[in-house]
Amino acid sequence: MERWTDRLTGRRAGILPRDGGGEPWLAAVIAVLCFLACLAAVGALAADRAAHGWAMQLRSEATVQVRPRVDETGAEAAARAAQTLAGVAGVEEAEALDRETAEVLLRPWVGDAVLPDLPLPHLVTVRLDPEAPASAVSLSRALAEAGVDATVDDHSLWRGEVERSAALITALAVAAFLLTAGGAGAAIVYATQAGMAAQRTIIETLSLNGASDGRIAGLYQTRYALLAAGAGAAGAAAAMALVAGLRFLGGADGVTPALPVTWSDVLMLSPCPLLAATVALVAARMTALARLRGGR
Repeated sequence: MERWTDRLTGRRAGILPRDGGGEPWLAAVIAVLCFLACLAAVGALAADRAAHGWAMQLRSEATVQVRPRVDETGAEAAARAAQTLAGVAGVEEAEALDRETAEVLLRPWVGDAVLPDLPLPHLVTVRLDPEAPASAVSLSRALAEAGVDATVDDHSLWRGEVERSAALITALAVAAFLLTAGGAGAAIVYATQAGMAAQRTIIETLSLNGASDGRIAGLYQTRYALLAAGAGAAGAAAAMALVAGLRFLGGADGVTPALPVTWSDVLMLSPCPLLAATVALVAARMTALARLRGGR
């Protein structure tokens, strides 16, 4: 039965027999590598999206720890701090955190047994204007002018950690993509060398009949580019199906809020066959030309 690559490339693809290059195994390797590269790319996008969402949320909030004076309770001091901060430019809302709410937040970490006897700080949560948020300096100054002894935490430390983690994850994903691309290129180089070694007689016949090195190399680059495109399409299709399934099953948050996958991530994988074909074309042509010129 005629292969689909033969129909695409015409009679030239039929010049080279297909039993010397281990093409079925090569296609399987490229498909797996493309599948892994697609997952790495989606993981990088999801991690970057989550990190930016967390950083934005941290940037829009601040926490104030209030220390009451001798003549007032902690709740009174927190209420006075909230009232002061509500009037600061760049603050949308300031709310004193009561003990019941604080206990709800701490219960998953410390349990119910110790909560009644645990001394809790008096906190004020501040929601900042996302367009022009108030700085920690301006919040601290307003509290000091109002005579409130408090410490402002604008979450800059946590935000920096989140952003650094996102950058590291992105770098690792890029490295994983480059490694898979390099692995695909190495597989193409090996397959081209094996194919040319097995087809030495045909190559010599083509050369004697006037075929140039570029023409012969073109046979290999076309064959392996089409093979890589088909294998890349298979790997990308598997990755797209997996990502679509995760997005469908995960609901609005994708897989989890920590790894938000969107429908656009599925479409982002569509250029994978073209990238695989490009890597294969370049690797096969360079290998074929080097072998042809080195054989003289």
